[in-house]
Amino acid sequence: MYSTKIAYKLILGLCFFVLFTPEQLNAQVVIGTPNLGFTQACASDVFNTYSTTFVFSPANALNASNQFTIEMSDADGDFSNPTVIYTSTPGSVTTSPATLDFSLPNTTAGENYKIRIKSSAPAATSSSSSAFAAYYKIQDSPFTINNLVATAAYCSGGNYLLTIDNPGTGTNDSPLNYPSLTYNWFKETGPTTSVFIAEGESLTVSEEGTYFVETNYGTCTSNSFSNRVTISEVSSGEANADIASSLGNPFCPGSGMTTLTTLSGNSYQWFKNGTVIQGATNQMYETNESGTYAVQVDLGSCSAIGAIELVSELFDATINVSDVNTIEEGESLSIELTSTASNPQFEWYLDDVLITEATQNTYDATAFGNYKVIVSETSGCIASREFEFVINEAYDPFPEVDKIPNVVSPNGDGFNDTWIIPTKYVNGTNTNVLIMTNRGKVVLQTDNYLNNWPEDDLNLTSINQVFYYVITSDNETKKGSITVVR
Repeated sequence: MYSTKIAYKLILGLCFFVLFTPEQLNAQVVIGTPNLGFTQACASDVFNTYSTTFVFSPANALNASNQFTIEMSDADGDFSNPTVIYTSTPGSVTTSPATLDFSLPNTTAGENYKIRIKSSAPAATSSSSSAFAAYYKIQDSPFTINNLVATAAYCSGGNYLLTIDNPGTGTNDSPLNYPSLTYNWFKETGPTTSVFIAEGESLTVSEEGTYFVETNYGTCTSNSFSNRVTISEVSSGEANADIASSLGNPFCPGSGMTTLTTLSGNSYQWFKNGTVIQGATNQMYETNESGTYAVQVDLGSCSAIGAIELVSELFDATINVSDVNTIEEGESLSIELTSTASNPQFEWYLDDVLITEATQNTYDATAFGNYKVIVSETSGCIASREFEFVINEAYDPFPEVDKIPNVVSPNGDGFNDTWIIPTKYVNGTNTNVLIMTNRGKVVLQTDNYLNNWPEDDLNLTSINQVFYYVITSDNETKKGSITVVR
């Protein structure tokens, strides 16, 4: 009986071994060292796809839910806190060798990165790859330093501070907008050679030479570099203060104001055409006008001066009417605008309302009001010029009126400003017109009345003052009063 129980247990153990040992034997997988498809990874927003190939065995050991991941070390090759840069979908990788594509994080910057491969079911990890340089060039375009001023100077025994512009000049894409970046400063040693000077966002220069800075992308080449600045030491007298225009020279005023910038100093004074520009005492000066601009810079124990002949590319234009014009009711005024604009476009307005049918450089105006015409250059330097003018109804000094008015309001509003009487009593009708105060003082007496009283200030002593008139013609005499309302 005892031996029968022992035999029964041995049979059960053997069955268990037969059923489960093959799964246990296949529950492990070995992943080979990843092979890199590149020698260095210089990524950017234009290109950021890299591949690695690896082997694993046995393939049938992978669970259907298995996922392969690619982990990347830090810049020193340490996997203490790795970054996962790729994860496959469950069960998608089943054959060996396998090739996986991945992308670099935009904070990648270093010379000794490594990657390794991991599986999830069953769990396994490869050894690390060979070290490689990897950088994500988050900023990969030229930028400016020293506000794009090509020269600088410092007094003997002093120094000059070069800085990266932020935001800089014009369309400058300043790398200072990307806090993760670092920088290397260089000094030129020849037409195509240079020597490393220092790291940092700025550089204090105390030695003459030509300097520039590059974003630190290690062994990766890039377009993230600055303009050159030539710095000189001034022992006495005046140094040259270069002036840079943010919109270039010539510049297009349609792009707004151009900013003139000179080298850094203690104080500044700007001039235009030889005349001091009052209040222009900063390192920068904005303008949209052509002219000869100069600046004087105090560097401490020495000074610097510079000048630029600034030219605006704004086209020329003229209009053939005056600021104020008059026409009679029913007449028209022909306006013509002449310009040198390329592919010009014209917009005409009356009292700030667009005249939709007026699209040419000429217009025949028949309505009274305030006019405006805008001519725009639609190619090249995109800019506009504007002309304003007024068309008034011609003044008739002798309008036909039925009655002699008894109220005048000389307030300059263009209505009832003077005493207008019927035309049969005015100039050329042999009529005598007499106007006197309420005390009998004669203020006007004429045989050729021009509908122009009062021409002068009456020195009124009350708000509404009364005057009296006598109109005498060959046929009749008219008398009455005139109230002058202030």
